[in-house]
Amino acid sequence: MAMLMDVSAAVSLVNIAVLAVLLAMYGRIYANTKAVFTLGLMFFAGMLVLHNVIAVYAYFAMAPLYAEPLLPYFVGVHIAELAGIGALLKVTVRPL
Repeated sequence: MAMLMDVSAAVSLVNIAVLAVLLAMYGRIYANTKAVFTLGLMFFAGMLVLHNVIAVYAYFAMAPLYAEPLLPYFVGVHIAELAGIGALLKVTVRPL
């Protein structure tokens, strides 16, 4: 059980790192363009950071409360989120 929670927390930490890169890029884009759409992307990325911070905290603070059969699904959700964030990073970096 602990291994899957550790994997999920590690993937969440990677998500936070990738989102920090995206937020920095969006901040730079907003500074240059003042595009309102970029503010929406920054808000979205910020909410995902909050989600991942809460997830990592919850895994360690409330570990005994998690049902073991659910852990593979948590890992899957975080990996799917990483794939989506990675795709977003790829299309954000490409035009630069």
